[in-house]
Amino acid sequence: MSDPRVGNLARILVEYSTGVRPGDHVAIVAGPAAAPLVREVYRHVLRAGGHPYPLVTIDGLPEILYREAGDEQLAHVSRIDALVRGEFEVLVNIGSAVNTRGLSGVDPARQQARAQAHAGLMRTFMERSAAGSLRWVSTLFPTDAYAQDAEMSLADFEDYVFGATYADAPDAVAEWRAVHDMQQRLVDWLAGRSRVRVEGPNVDMTLSIAGRTFINSDGRHNMPSGEIFTAPVEDSVEGWVRFSYPAVTQGREVEGIELRFQRGRVVHATAEKNEAFLLSQLDTDEGARTLGEWAIGTNRKIDRFIKNILFDEKIGGTIHMAVGAGYPETGSTNRSAVHWDMICDMRNGGRILVDDELFYESGEFVV
Repeated sequence: MSDPRVGNLARILVEYSTGVRPGDHVAIVAGPAAAPLVREVYRHVLRAGGHPYPLVTIDGLPEILYREAGDEQLAHVSRIDALVRGEFEVLVNIGSAVNTRGLSGVDPARQQARAQAHAGLMRTFMERSAAGSLRWVSTLFPTDAYAQDAEMSLADFEDYVFGATYADAPDAVAEWRAVHDMQQRLVDWLAGRSRVRVEGPNVDMTLSIAGRTFINSDGRHNMPSGEIFTAPVEDSVEGWVRFSYPAVTQGREVEGIELRFQRGRVVHATAEKNEAFLLSQLDTDEGARTLGEWAIGTNRKIDRFIKNILFDEKIGGTIHMAVGAGYPETGSTNRSAVHWDMICDMRNGGRILVDDELFYESGEFVV
């Protein structure tokens, strides 16, 4: 018997997150493990009048590419990827890995080279997203691999995923609209402010948000969501931060990261595990040592670290920041092939002051 929560999640993705309209070309990118959700998304796209294009990926192919491809092949940009990001109206991306560590043994220099070659495609994606000509959402389908990372049974992990997305709620759209309203109050309060100071056991930094826009991330692009984010003025970040959780990307866990900033750039970086990979990512290009995003997580239903950034960056009571490319809609001008989020827990005495007024303390908004 099919799980009705899968159908509910598909409806959220199509009707709420991307608002598929008649005539839209909709790419559905997923692995075979996500077949139940792909089928339901496909069904709802058709009901909305769109044209669904299921693009199935297979685990293990990226590892083969990194090990076997020549330099020209490694730098090649897929025509299909370019078509989707350059011309399609909608992209639904469904994470469905069966091995989340498949790239752990790949040479970081090879990953860096491929990221550099795809910088233009990332820029196109971000610019079209900011303009509204590409509506996209990323989500996750529960697999054994994700459940193992989270140290949960598959059944418990399914409950966690469908709970965090409100796919188990009688009216999921109403729940996400309530999230929007709560976060919009905060975004409105922040409008026109200039200076942010962040203090706590794991952070002491200042940054400027003058002229920048905070975005209400309410499930339109990430499902689940629950954050407000902006981009600091590029040369404004000063101070240091020590990230509370491992930063997981490209099949690697980088633990114990500490970054120090001067005039907006990372001038010193250390990690307790996989430091060489951290440094290789920061040296990808000119923009990789600058913050492209600074954000506050608000989702109280996401209450534990599961080694998946789609969920973890939304943990209520945390902040996160991304080195590398910024989102144009925030006002960011930083460009990079990298966009790497890292999370700092604020629930143990962290404070955020905005223009010298207390905004947030120990994981709670006080305005």
